Amino acid sequence: MSLSRDQIAKRVAQELQDGFYVNLGIGIPTLVANYVPTDMEVMLQSENGLLGMGPYPTEDNVDADMINAGKETVTAVTGASIFSSAESFAMIRGGHVDLTVLGAFEVDQNGNIASYMIPGKLVKGMGGAMDLVAGAQNIVVTMTHADKRGNSKLLASCSLPLTGVDCINKVVTDLAVMKIENGAFHLLERAPGVSVEEIIEKTAGKLIVPEFVPEMSFE
Repeated sequence: MSLSRDQIAKRVAQELQDGFYVNLGIGIPTLVANYVPTDMEVMLQSENGLLGMGPYPTEDNVDADMINAGKETVTAVTGASIFSSAESFAMIRGGHVDLTVLGAFEVDQNGNIASYMIPGKLVKGMGGAMDLVAGAQNIVVTMTHADKRGNSKLLASCSLPLTGVDCINKVVTDLAVMKIENGAFHLLERAPGVSVEEIIEKTAGKLIVPEFVPEMSFE
């Protein structure tokens, strides 16, 4: 009963707060734009130079020039601003982003993240990830709990090159929500129908499990 990509994004949307400036990384994080609560004012920032990103467009309002950092077409909300990527990164590096949502290949129990390189495979580069993990005040990672071979992606220590050190606050996977604190993953919620035992089995890093772990709510 693991979560779909959209369900992960919907759960991450619960981390948003009114007035937040939020950067959404490539992949699952971009889907969060579709689940911003209607009664909440959140400005989504894309490092290619858009502040005020809206949800994906419908077929009748696609603008090929309006794209996010992942080159996907998006919409802009009322009051949006468009500027150069240099100004966008000045905003990121200046610490003006309240929340960053990123994908990752690995996260470890000390809050380290590896998100840009798999040995032996061609990758385009790290993008803005290193700036984002260094400049954001709060970082949430979205990922599957294990890789396609069933190996845990939540480790005692990352094996891939690091994007950032001691910077991840929370992880939302297809199985669970966990915060990282004092050198350990702390289990906060589990996906509906997923057992605590499965989460323990698929978490290679140190995991603190409370006596009661509630299921995620999407209401």
